[in-house]
Amino acid sequence: MGRHEGQVAVVTGGASGIGRASVEAIVREGGRAVALDLDEAAMAWADGDDRIAVVAGDVTVPDDNAAAVALAEDRFGRCDVAVLNAGIPMSGDVVELPMEHFDRVMDVNVRGVVLGIRAAVPAMRRAGGGAIVATASTSGIGADPNMWPYNTSKAAVINLVRAVAIDLAAEGIRVNAVCPGPTETGMTAARAGTAWKAEITRHIPMQRWGRADELAAAVSFLVSPAASFVTGAVLPVDGGITASTSQFLPREAP
Repeated sequence: MGRHEGQVAVVTGGASGIGRASVEAIVREGGRAVALDLDEAAMAWADGDDRIAVVAGDVTVPDDNAAAVALAEDRFGRCDVAVLNAGIPMSGDVVELPMEHFDRVMDVNVRGVVLGIRAAVPAMRRAGGGAIVATASTSGIGADPNMWPYNTSKAAVINLVRAVAIDLAAEGIRVNAVCPGPTETGMTAARAGTAWKAEITRHIPMQRWGRADELAAAVSFLVSPAASFVTGAVLPVDGGITASTSQFLPREAP
């Protein structure tokens, strides 16, 4: 029996990267999942798998979040896991960046998580409990040059998780966050072999980027019964980045 036997999850940003890897990890260990993403065509990899349902939607729209949870209950009978992974990057000068760009990153990265929680919690109450994991970032723990909009949004997600974890703990609903460091996804593939990527890699103590399946393994643990006494946790999965003061470059591999 897998660690997710009997669990039904909604995963946002489920078409690719950490979202897709999380769906795959959950169903591989006995669970079922609804994958929500803007681009339904990008979820064709799930075609023919009756353990996975897909739905096109925007996490900034309340009805789209509600539709994903309703699909989980209609198709699989319950919803007791939510992996709120959808997010977008944003950078720019603090004076010059148009405020509508800042509003957009806050809308997707923060409001989208709030809406995901609001949609999932009633179903989790009906199920007798549940587990929520939000994808934050090491960029929510510390700051990065010229990335203040993204830093702000992910820091907000971290404290949102802590606050909601306290509010829902007595109902048996756990809320945690994973904080990825640099991770190999479709968004970063275009920069393979570039000086930019090499520079970032040099600052990672493990001297490599993470993989989506490594992030999904952390998500899988946090939503599983193995983490039954873990709530309000913020788990860096970052190759050691947040362990460093950043004053010195880490040792290179021998």
